[in-house]
Amino acid sequence: MGHRDIPVLETKRLVLRGPVPEDYSAFKATFASYRSRFMGGPLNAYETWMLYAAEIGHWEIRGYGMWMVHDKQTGETVGMAGGWFPAMWPEREIAWIIWPDKVGQGYALEATDRVRRFFFHDRGWETAVSYIDPKNLDSIRLAERLGCKKDPEAKTVDGNDAVYRHPTLAQLQSQLGHGIDMEIAHYQDPLFKPKGYAID
Repeated sequence: MGHRDIPVLETKRLVLRGPVPEDYSAFKATFASYRSRFMGGPLNAYETWMLYAAEIGHWEIRGYGMWMVHDKQTGETVGMAGGWFPAMWPEREIAWIIWPDKVGQGYALEATDRVRRFFFHDRGWETAVSYIDPKNLDSIRLAERLGCKKDPEAKTVDGNDAVYRHPTLAQLQSQLGHGIDMEIAHYQDPLFKPKGYAID
């Protein structure tokens, strides 16, 4: 089941597929937990159901949305990453969330980099932002590792969020993108040793 036109994206460790009813339990557990405190949670059972229905419906309405991120080896979901542009959002957003027991393994960095490259390269997006609660230091740090810069001129969703602007496709094809690739490669293979010498 699910939107039949959702592309499947892959990285070395991950497979990204559209959300389906079978993935709901992990989503529900996360959004009912303290993990979702910077995304309007924790939510009750009805609220989590409505939000998950919106995740699926977003693909039908916008033609893009959030992917479920699956571990290639185990097949289990580890989180979500993708595009998000509900009513009243000033701009298209790139968003992510990793399940509480899957954090610290580089999944958000790897998955978000993949979906961003898809949107910019395959869908022609020229810009995107991430709306982040100023207290959500983990997500701010991840946005910075993805090369995002705080954009004080951008409109916010409700006046209480910080807006982080993603680098352009051209910027991602420069040294910035190479640095992101090397950090992802380290998570994929902790024994990874890049060629050459550090210049900083």
